[in-house]
Amino acid sequence: MHDNDQPQSMSSRDASSSGRAARAEAPHTSASPARVLVRRNLVSVIDYRCTAGPHDRPFLERHDSFSVSYVRKGSFGYRIGQRSFELVAGSILVGHPGDEYMCSHDHASGDECLSFQLAPVLVESIGGSRSVWRAGCVPPTAELMVLGELAQAAAEGKTPCGPDPAELGILLAGRFVEVASGCAAQPPDAAARDRRRAVDAAMWMDRHAHQRLDLAGVARASGLSVFHFLRTFAHVLGVTPHQYLIRARMRHAARLLASDSRSITDVAFDAGFGDVSNFVRTFSRAAGVSPRVFRRAARGDRKIFQDRIACTL
Repeated sequence: MHDNDQPQSMSSRDASSSGRAARAEAPHTSASPARVLVRRNLVSVIDYRCTAGPHDRPFLERHDSFSVSYVRKGSFGYRIGQRSFELVAGSILVGHPGDEYMCSHDHASGDECLSFQLAPVLVESIGGSRSVWRAGCVPPTAELMVLGELAQAAAEGKTPCGPDPAELGILLAGRFVEVASGCAAQPPDAAARDRRRAVDAAMWMDRHAHQRLDLAGVARASGLSVFHFLRTFAHVLGVTPHQYLIRARMRHAARLLASDSRSITDVAFDAGFGDVSNFVRTFSRAAGVSPRVFRRAARGDRKIFQDRIACTL
């Protein structure tokens, strides 16, 4: 680790003046500091853990840089211009320099994000249209979540011989552009009650993803009919309940593979997959590598992801 890679803590005022990444750019309170984990010329990695809740008043903030932020835990609302989004665990928040926005926690308290602040020259090399970098957010997507969890594990020091979190940030940004270019996010026009129900359901599913869940049971827990629940959930969050459940299980599996020593079979079952072969196929399709290779990358086989970073640039 280079001298300028040492983790640093900073208050919201310090973060604002340093050109931080989205969601680490302006914490809601000075009691919730952003923590700079890595600072490089092309990319900085910032850990942000917010404690704001429904009683905290949102205020206008501004993105000072390009950024791609992985929502690891919790939920929050994000309003930019006339567009509003609800972000839950697994979502990606996209920041564009100069854009003003407001974040709120109407439905739950707190969230955790891992933000990657990107230099303009890096964004130019990665590519992507202007509309992609102003997408606002991307719903939970398996391809991005597995990289987000690996980057989180690397940032927490759980993969000391594994890939560098800054390198993974570049890879995540490149994959984001590919995903967002094919599915530009459309903000939902939903009532506040429906937004709350969808967010509450997503957080409930995340807590119970290791269990056997079905659409009827989740709808019943939400107090809605199956049809109304399916329509509301997809409308607000941009993915169906089934898609979110599978991706929540993928996120938990990626976390276990990156930081735990249990067997691939145990990871599959502990994450909620009832069939190991289905887990291996699903994970391999999302990550581009098998669970075993993904674990090797987390434990120090840097070549696996370095080759992909080279292709991104």
